[in-house]
Amino acid sequence: MANFKNKVALVTGGGRDIGGEISKKLASLGAKVCFNYYDSDEKGDATLKGIKEKGGEAIMVRGDLTKQSDIDNLVLTCTKTFGEKIDILVNVTGGLVGRKTMEEMDEKFWDFLMTINLKTVFLVTKATLPYMQNGGAIVNFSSQASRDGGGPGALAYATAKGGVLTFTRGLAKELGPKGIRVNAVSPGMINTTFHDTFTKPEVRVKVAAGTPLRREGEAKEVADLVVYLASDESSFITGASIEINGGTYFI
Repeated sequence: MANFKNKVALVTGGGRDIGGEISKKLASLGAKVCFNYYDSDEKGDATLKGIKEKGGEAIMVRGDLTKQSDIDNLVLTCTKTFGEKIDILVNVTGGLVGRKTMEEMDEKFWDFLMTINLKTVFLVTKATLPYMQNGGAIVNFSSQASRDGGGPGALAYATAKGGVLTFTRGLAKELGPKGIRVNAVSPGMINTTFHDTFTKPEVRVKVAAGTPLRREGEAKEVADLVVYLASDESSFITGASIEINGGTYFI
């Protein structure tokens, strides 16, 4: 089993759903976790409480990661609390925001989707790298949408997540000589508030029924995959995107 004792992990979007499960899993395996949240105070508090009740170490930092000042504060708070190093970075922050076709969306909507899903990954990674050394691991979040174009109205989201895939591959080549690995995960239909908000119940039922495993995935299952990619057990894996979708899409 992975052991993250004496390691520091920074998780963006780490207060709820998949990010929350990642934060809890890393802490349970010994990591000191600094997780970011934006508008999920109650769920962030619950995640932090759950970690501490089980003897884990964690702090949570509120911040809008589309703003450089908030990113700088996140990294500074993390390093001041746990020391001048960050061993693991998990870029979860992102979202669909809304479903709009090409005809319906304007430049402002397009730019915001690119910013929240792709630019934030670049900005947080750039701010974190000065504290990351040989043996470090970065895990980015793409999506099945980056492979199949997404569902109706998800063009901008799918495009941004495709950018995350390319960013992951390019950065893996750049950082490999420094001993830092960079990978991505691409979830399909996972039981989270994302789909509670943006996917109709009948669509979820249909997608689950068409999945070889006949169900949606769970946030904990995605967290298990992320923890593997962040651990020494995956020490020869970099530049990869691992699909976690129950078999609905293969590469």
